[in-house]
Amino acid sequence: MEEGELECLNSASEKRYFPESLDSSDGDEEGALACEDLELNPFDGLPYSSRYYKLLKEREELPIWKEKYSFMENLLQNQIVIISGDAKCGKSSQVPQWCAEYCLSVQYQHGGVVCTQVRKQTAVQLALRVADEMDVNIGHEVGYVIPFENCCTSETILRYCTDDMLQREMMSSPFLGSYGVVILDDVHESSIATDVLLGLLKDVLLARPELKLIINCAPLLVSKLSSYYGNVPLIEVKNKHPVEVVYLSGAQKDSFQSISRLIFEIHQSGEKGDIVVFLACEQDIGKAYEIVCQEGSNLNPDLGELVVVPLYPREKCALFKPTDETEKKRQAYPRRVVLTTSSGESLIWSNTVRFVIDVGVERRRVYNPRIRANSLVTQPISQSQAEIRKQILGASSSGKLFCLYTEEFASKDMRPLKPAEMQEASLTSMVLFMKRVDIAGLGHCDFLNRPAPESLMQALEDLDYLAALDNDGNLSEFGIIMSEFPLDPQLSKSILASCEFDCVDEMLTIAAMVTAPNCFSHLPPGAEEAAMTCWETFLHPEGDHFTLINIYKAYQDTTLNSTSEHCVEKWCHDHFLNSSALRMADAIRAELLEIIKRIELPYAEPAFGSKENSLNIKKALLSGYFMQIARDVDGSGNYLMLTHKQVAQLHPLSGYSITKKMPEWVLFHQFSISENNYIRVTSAISPELFMQMAPQYYFTNLPPSESKDILQQVMDHLSPISTTKKEQKMCEKCPETTEQRCTIQ
Repeated sequence: MEEGELECLNSASEKRYFPESLDSSDGDEEGALACEDLELNPFDGLPYSSRYYKLLKEREELPIWKEKYSFMENLLQNQIVIISGDAKCGKSSQVPQWCAEYCLSVQYQHGGVVCTQVRKQTAVQLALRVADEMDVNIGHEVGYVIPFENCCTSETILRYCTDDMLQREMMSSPFLGSYGVVILDDVHESSIATDVLLGLLKDVLLARPELKLIINCAPLLVSKLSSYYGNVPLIEVKNKHPVEVVYLSGAQKDSFQSISRLIFEIHQSGEKGDIVVFLACEQDIGKAYEIVCQEGSNLNPDLGELVVVPLYPREKCALFKPTDETEKKRQAYPRRVVLTTSSGESLIWSNTVRFVIDVGVERRRVYNPRIRANSLVTQPISQSQAEIRKQILGASSSGKLFCLYTEEFASKDMRPLKPAEMQEASLTSMVLFMKRVDIAGLGHCDFLNRPAPESLMQALEDLDYLAALDNDGNLSEFGIIMSEFPLDPQLSKSILASCEFDCVDEMLTIAAMVTAPNCFSHLPPGAEEAAMTCWETFLHPEGDHFTLINIYKAYQDTTLNSTSEHCVEKWCHDHFLNSSALRMADAIRAELLEIIKRIELPYAEPAFGSKENSLNIKKALLSGYFMQIARDVDGSGNYLMLTHKQVAQLHPLSGYSITKKMPEWVLFHQFSISENNYIRVTSAISPELFMQMAPQYYFTNLPPSESKDILQQVMDHLSPISTTKKEQKMCEKCPETTEQRCTIQ
């Protein structure tokens, strides 16, 4: 019976028609009869287009295709299936379609299909590609859900989403009742959300025996996953195209010159194909871009055009599969050199890529819970990452990988797998989520990669300071509301505080602007002075948070008064602002406003510009960011953190850096330890305001310092009446003593 059901599932894709009538005239009688035999798409009931059959031929050439029968058989007979395959083998695009066929065969009685991705660009790309292959409309039968963008309907059969969005969905639907099949893709990326999903789905699978879980991973992770889930079926897919690997010893010493030399050698050789260069960090993209463009200007034009594309981490890849028309004009097609970082590993690359240059190192953010800050650390990539970069060339019969490191470096210095984000990132948001789903009985999670204990304790402590936990360590009412916002808990707390201080409108704008990508454009060489002149018009004397409000308001005014999108783009370009980042900020703000309305929080009319409003905004910011305060200790811009002994400078794009007016005390949004210890997005505060807004038990726990002594003097001078009022306000949120607070940990 199961075998017959399996044959039924495969019949739609195995049965094909190639009617000659598609090329015949409308008046042809035989053509009209043949049209009646056209196969109907079971997902939308319409006849398949000619493009469907063309794409079907290409799909059948993918390495994964020959495993279809084996996969469908295992899907019917098992609850969990692991698929191990190289990049470009087709598992991310084909397996979800097969799962949709399975759900269709059982009339969607258990739900549809959801496939997670670590990066939002990949989720969008795959949804567009799969909708094309299935011959359906994007946003209807196939859709995607990424942070602050939902391109799905209630009727969507197959949806791609980022792993954090599926995790958030579990807050309202803990057992994922809308889905019959859950696919976790790129599990080897080891993001926090994927690790959480792997653990929570263990319990969900027990509660829902009809739910299917498919795990796509790199070969090096198979043994770890097998021991984690037990004896589950494994389907291994191999890519059939060999890649020539060239190791270059000594190239890492001057990687930029080595990269430049290789690019021009490839270009002068006359070999066709695009080049992808994997660099360590975003700053290296800018430096390499400048070098290659400068040296490329001297190339012989007879060699053809060389187009350098800097692909920054938050931007979408432009290397889609070329059209037939493009292929016909390939001789005149420019060679593209794409400069990217590790974020480019999971993108869908065009088959025109013939060369990959890999520096073998990356700059990673490693969180230090003791100082509540990220350190930017340059370290070797993993063997798994090196293999993925090689597999970008998998569809090319003549691809070459140039490694700017030795074979010995690859075997000895590279770890087998990429370090898990769970062990290198702040866990505050994750702990808030886990506390929230504990309400639904799913809080005890068996993680594939166990969290760092110190980071876990620091996360609990921070949530306690933010009044997100009650005396028993469970979520407080404040914490439940904070978890509704898809933001960092500190930012969520500031939004909640803004309801009390009548500045919700302004706080939502700040939250949107700091959550979206950087609104300032990457500057071309020589444009710095002109950009600074433009940006000075937006500066606000109260600080960078207020400057962001000015920029957003100017963008909104331009949008309202412009007749076309082109006018808005031009305004952004003329002011050296990133139009896509501002559009994203607009979408984020709209969603945050919807949440405010849905949970019926008070929303005051905007009053931006008044002294009282500026003070209220700072109070709201301090309510969430009292742990991120620094003081200029020598009057020359050397800021010492209040919580530790790290010294930092204001970022060059800070309004205070531009005007050369350095406030003594600042609240900052972000700090990373690197070559330049910059604090980003800063606003001036007074010590009096800090002492009014920071929890007393937090101040008590601060390490001894000159800054703490100054704050103690300020507190001693505060009137007993104001201190009493503050204690009364806090009494419902915290225990009476610091000792009681410590017991929660």
